[in-house]
Amino acid sequence: MFVREEFVVNVGFQAAVGRLAGLARAGWLTQVSEDAYDSGVVGLTRVGPLGSVPMASKLVRVHVRDLVTHDSCAVLTLRWEATGPGGGLFPALDADITLAPVSEQESRLTLNGAYRPPLASLGAGLDRAILHRVATPTIRALLGQIADGIRAPGDAAPGTEVAD
Repeated sequence: MFVREEFVVNVGFQAAVGRLAGLARAGWLTQVSEDAYDSGVVGLTRVGPLGSVPMASKLVRVHVRDLVTHDSCAVLTLRWEATGPGGGLFPALDADITLAPVSEQESRLTLNGAYRPPLASLGAGLDRAILHRVATPTIRALLGQIADGIRAPGDAAPGTEVAD
């Protein structure tokens, strides 16, 4: 299933690229991903038919590739995977986070991704019934936290201060 979210940040493109790269180098995106994923799992247990999910898996594997900069954009690729007991019962996400200039003082932060529902055809039915209601707010939370980190990188996490 495809997901998309975007925010405009009041930071020029070059500064935004530097800040996003700094946040990625500091490992901050891993923590933000885990927080967003955990909130999605909580949302899933709220809308799911079984209430609390026994052996609910935590997101323990976040892969972030190096930021790639082109003339008019910068792209950071990430993958979320749940592991551990029950990890195969949760969707995996592959996404590109893209920065592009809007004006001298603004940049557009976009997440385009696809998540794979678990359990093949059974998972597709689960997605129609439940998962899609959790995916959108989870992605919005993730990208919102990244946007906040770009706006004020010193407030994001210790050690993530990035010069403009």
